[in-house]
Amino acid sequence: MLKKLIFILSVCSLSVPAFDQMIYEFDDTLQEKRFYSLISEIRCPKCTSGSIASSDVPVSRDLKNKVYELIISGSSDQEIKAYVSKRFGDFSNYRPALAGANYFLWFGPLIFFALMLTVFFYKRGT
Repeated sequence: MLKKLIFILSVCSLSVPAFDQMIYEFDDTLQEKRFYSLISEIRCPKCTSGSIASSDVPVSRDLKNKVYELIISGSSDQEIKAYVSKRFGDFSNYRPALAGANYFLWFGPLIFFALMLTVFFYKRGT
């Protein structure tokens, strides 16, 4: 009987982190749609390959909570993205602005493709 009780208590204590998820309550469905749209557009600062929506590292949880607070307080999507970019850099946005150092992100692949075509046609002609 004691072994069963110890087993049940250990299983229950190990499953507590599963119930640690934050439940977000919104005033209307528009806020909820904005929240889920924004957290899917913001890159996880720690993981770098996924959005904060798909990440559960502490910095992503904190950032999700901050986005939630900003939406509830009435901030616009641009203000929220500006906050995240200011805090974590332009890399945090999956759709970086077309300005400054981001020109390379937008036009780099096109320049690379043009160079490869040039090399291809140059080698083909000789």
